Amino acid sequence: MGAVLGLTNGLGAVNAALLTLGRRIGASMVAVMVIVILLQVFFRYVLGNALAWPEEASRFLMLWMTGLMAPTAFRRGGFVSIEMLTRLLPTAASAILSLVLLGLSLVVLIVGVKIGWSEVTGLGGRFATDSLHYPTTLDFNTIQKVPKSWMMLSLVVGLGMLISVCVELILRSLITLVGHAENLNEIPYSVMGGAE
Repeated sequence: MGAVLGLTNGLGAVNAALLTLGRRIGASMVAVMVIVILLQVFFRYVLGNALAWPEEASRFLMLWMTGLMAPTAFRRGGFVSIEMLTRLLPTAASAILSLVLLGLSLVVLIVGVKIGWSEVTGLGGRFATDSLHYPTTLDFNTIQKVPKSWMMLSLVVGLGMLISVCVELILRSLITLVGHAENLNEIPYSVMGGAE
């Protein structure tokens, strides 16, 4: 049991670090997305000349923000769930039901990664965005369109992080089921802004 506890707490520490980084990058992306949208509103309604790239840039940022921040919500139980049945069941039966649901979630996430990777490397990933460009030289003389695979990669990264969290939650549930929950490191909730 000591090895499983060590593995679980170690994976929890890795997940905590990755999710903290993901939340910070995701929050930055939200800030940039708001600026881009406000810029588009200004150009469209004040200057009467809409820009071509803000909508696509906002979509790009939103997808990456979702991929980076969803694992935190999953780890902390922030996804929508129906808890009535698990609260009515005895503790052991509730833990077993949670394990079954987490196992199903893990299968779906693994299939999702395969689908996401096929989108990144497949036909759709070979195209470029319509209006987003990036410089290929430091003097900005040469620009290239952003590949759509960069946008689709957000799915793979997000699902990969969700798989890591799901494995941690499965291990935590197993340890709780055998009665050693007191030895697990707590999942911190303080940075959720007090939302319950």
